[in-house]
Amino acid sequence: MTTYRSAAYSGLLPWQVRGRRFRRVWPGRRGLAPDEVYAFLDRVAGDLAAVQQALAESRRETARIKTAMRDWQSAQARARGYDR
Repeated sequence: MTTYRSAAYSGLLPWQVRGRRFRRVWPGRRGLAPDEVYAFLDRVAGDLAAVQQALAESRRETARIKTAMRDWQSAQARARGYDR
């Protein structure tokens, strides 16, 4: 799953999440404005999904490189006669 965003979009930074404040709902009601909270949570979830996808890609690439390195090292050892 790929997330498409405009070039103008910048991902959330930790200080933005920690410092985020929401307006209070109109007088006579308690709590925060739900539309602001849900919009912010959607943005956080999108950024988190992108980070998790990048991490998974990085892990797959790392595993691929490790396997290729082991194969190369084994081939070099065989070529030099160290497998006896």
